Amino acid sequence: MTNRTRQMGRTQGPAAVEQRPAPQESAPGAPPAALVVPASPTVGEIASLIGVDPIDVIKRLMRSGFMLTINEVVDYDVAVSVVRTFGIPVKAPDESDEGRGSRVISVEEEDSASLRERPPVVTILGHVDHGKTTLLDAIRKSNVVAGEAGGITQHIGAYQVEHDGRKVTFLDTPGHEAFTAMRARGAQVTDVAVLVVAADDGIMPQTIEAIDHIRAAGVPQIVAINKIDRPDADPDRVKRQLSEHDILIEEWGGDVISVPVSALKGEGIGDLLDNIMLLSEIGELRADPHREAKGVVVEARLDRSKGAVSTVLVQTGALSVGKIVVAGGMSGRVKAMLDDAGARIDQAGPSQPVEILGLSGLPEAGDAFVVVGSERAARDLIDKHDRAKQSKKAGISLQDFRSRLESGEAQTLDLIVKTDVQGTVEPVRGALEQLSSGQARVNIIHYASGAVTESDVLLAMASNAIIVGFNSRPSPGAQSLAAQESVEIRRYDIIYDLVEDIDKALKGMLAPVERVIVEGRATVRAVFPVGRRARAAGVMVNEGKISRSGHVRVLRRNKQIHAAPVASLRRFKDDVREINTGFEGGVVLEGFQDYEEGDVLESHLTVVG
Repeated sequence: MTNRTRQMGRTQGPAAVEQRPAPQESAPGAPPAALVVPASPTVGEIASLIGVDPIDVIKRLMRSGFMLTINEVVDYDVAVSVVRTFGIPVKAPDESDEGRGSRVISVEEEDSASLRERPPVVTILGHVDHGKTTLLDAIRKSNVVAGEAGGITQHIGAYQVEHDGRKVTFLDTPGHEAFTAMRARGAQVTDVAVLVVAADDGIMPQTIEAIDHIRAAGVPQIVAINKIDRPDADPDRVKRQLSEHDILIEEWGGDVISVPVSALKGEGIGDLLDNIMLLSEIGELRADPHREAKGVVVEARLDRSKGAVSTVLVQTGALSVGKIVVAGGMSGRVKAMLDDAGARIDQAGPSQPVEILGLSGLPEAGDAFVVVGSERAARDLIDKHDRAKQSKKAGISLQDFRSRLESGEAQTLDLIVKTDVQGTVEPVRGALEQLSSGQARVNIIHYASGAVTESDVLLAMASNAIIVGFNSRPSPGAQSLAAQESVEIRRYDIIYDLVEDIDKALKGMLAPVERVIVEGRATVRAVFPVGRRARAAGVMVNEGKISRSGHVRVLRRNKQIHAAPVASLRRFKDDVREINTGFEGGVVLEGFQDYEEGDVLESHLTVVG
C-alpha cells in the first residue's frame, strides 16, 4: 500500500510573485521553454510572465467566460489554460507550490533527518442510523482513566485516544458531507477512513454515498460491521452487499479489512484500533515535530466568554502559545490552547487536535493555518488570501475537457450521475461507460437516483467532476452552491442527447454554449432617493450573492418586470464588488427606479461552456 499522506502547499507572500525568474529563451527552432505558473497570479502577472499585452490576456479570459480586470487573481487551472493558448508549454508545478494538491503535508518537503512517526488521523463515515456516534463514544470511553471525575469533559470535533502506548486521532465529522467539504477546500486530512455498516440493516443509500466519497478521496478504509449483538444481525449479507459495490474484504480475497463490532457493548473496539494502527504502519506516517506548525482548521465557533475558538489539527511542526497564526482570512496570536480533555497546554505536535484562542475571527473548516514570524507577514498572507477569494473559482466544464486531455492535465472525465428513478441509473451508467476509449475514459465516481443535492456538489468540487442529471433537477441549495463554486450541472431529459454530448466532449467536438447561472437572490427592504432623480433599493441578500458583474432580474409577485445590469452596489457608504448572503446593501440598476418593498432581485451570470 502506498504512503497515504498528501501534499500541502508552501505559503508564499506577495513578494514571491515579484521575484519570479524571467521566461527562459529557447534556442532557434527549438520549442519554447516550459514556464512555471504561480499558484494565484493576477491577470497582469500572467501578461508579464509570458510577455504579452494584458489586454490580450483579458480577451482570452473573456472567450472562456471569465470577466476579470488586470489586478484580479486568476485560478491556477484557468491561468495554465490561458498561457497554453499562446503556444507556451507549462511546467508541472513543484511539489511545494502553493495551492496545488491537498493540505496534508508531504514528507518530501520536510528534512528527512527530522522526521518522526506521527499518529494516524481517522474519520468515521456511514449511514445516519448505523452507530457512528455510538462507536466514537465507545472508542473515547475506552480511554477514560478509571475514576476520572466527569469522564469525558468536552467535545471539540476531534480528539486523540491511546492504544497500546500509541495515539490515534479521530475527526468527529457529522457525515460524509463535512468530510468532503474539507476536501473541496483542499484539506485532505484523513489517513484512514472507517466505514460503519449496521449488521442488521445492511447497505443503505447514505452508505453508498459514503463509499463513493471515501473512494474519491483515495484513502485506505476499514469496514466496521456494527451491531453484531443484534439477534437479526447478518454480517455475511453485509459482506455480500459490499462486494456488489466493489469493496471486497480480506476474507473474500480482497484487500479491505473488516472488523465486527458492537459499539453499544464495547465489543471489538480493541481489534478495530489494532487494524487502524496496522494501516498507519503500512502508510509510514511521519512529520517533523521541530519546525513551525502547519495544519488545518477542523471547526470554529464563537464563545460568549472566550470569543473566537478554533479547533485545529496540527499536521507538522509544533504549535505553541504566543505564536502568530494565520488561518484562512483570520490571524492572531495564540493566547491559550486546550486539548480534547479541556486541559490547558503550552505546545501541540503533529496529528494533535487542539482548541486555540486568539484569532481575529472565525476561519472556515478546511482552511489551512500556518505560523508566521510577524504581524506584517500575517497581513501579507491575509491580503493574498482575500485576493484569491475574490477571483472566480473555475471548475472543469464539459466543453473544455478535450483541451485538458490534449495538454495532459486529464485522462479521465469524472462524472456524478443522478437520475429521476432507480430503474434508469444502470442504463445511463452503462451507456456512458461504453464511451471510454484508449485515450480518454469516463469515470463515474457516484451515481444514484433523486435530485442533485449539496452533497453531490461538494463531491464534484472535491473531485473536479461534472454533474449530469437525467430527468433530475438540482435542489435550490445545490443550485446556489454550484453557481457559487462554478460546478457544472448538465441536465437532460433524452438519453440520446446525454450520451451524444459526453461522446462529443471526449472527442473535442462539443460546441460551447451560453449558460445562465443564478448567482444570488435579494429582497428589497426599503427604497430611498439617490441624488435628485435616481432611486436605490435597500436589500437583504437571502442566498448566494449580488455582484457588480451580474445582470439582475426584478421579480414582483414571481413575475419579471425588468432586467438590467448593476449600475451601483454599496455597503453603507462604500462601493463594493459584491454583497453576500445575510448582508444588507444598496443596489441601483441601469434604467430602472420603480422599486417596491418585497421585490426580489435575482442576479445572473452568463458563462460560456
